[in-house]
Amino acid sequence: MTTLKTERLRLRPLEPGDAEAYAAVRCHPEVAKWLPPVAGEPVEVVRGTIDRFTASWRERRYAPWGVFLGDRLIGHGGLNFVPEFDATEVLWALHPDAWGHGYATEVARAALAYGFGTLGLDPIFAITLPDNLASQAVMKRLGLTYRRRVDYKTFTDIVWYDIDRRAWEALQAEPASSR
Repeated sequence: MTTLKTERLRLRPLEPGDAEAYAAVRCHPEVAKWLPPVAGEPVEVVRGTIDRFTASWRERRYAPWGVFLGDRLIGHGGLNFVPEFDATEVLWALHPDAWGHGYATEVARAALAYGFGTLGLDPIFAITLPDNLASQAVMKRLGLTYRRRVDYKTFTDIVWYDIDRRAWEALQAEPASSR
């Protein structure tokens, strides 16, 4: 399992001991409204999620990381294989206290670099609800392009953005000031 450090964050696989802190983020009302609903006691549900992520790390060499600012878990982000689409998504979900600081972009940029560079994935997509304009702004900032609407789990009419490795590499070759 891979741990990464960005300029401000540490990205590491979630562990069973993270369950309470992760439940506090994942089930926060302002975060949960953008994600599929959690059915059951939050800490127990996220323990299952952590187990699923751990299995994905073993099977695919990727899964969402816990996102840490210092020692504080502020959310999850990274890559997730979605069987319904037979494809890999880049995702993020951060505690509202962490919104507006560029952390989602930082996490997603590291995940895309890992996915395209280390794992050789191609393409990578991101989805969100149509009214989640903040996440769509992150997608656009990263160079993902709107493609279509899809249904996913309990949600209908989800917006789908994606990027392929060639487009990602072209963006990385541009000077940072033009991005």
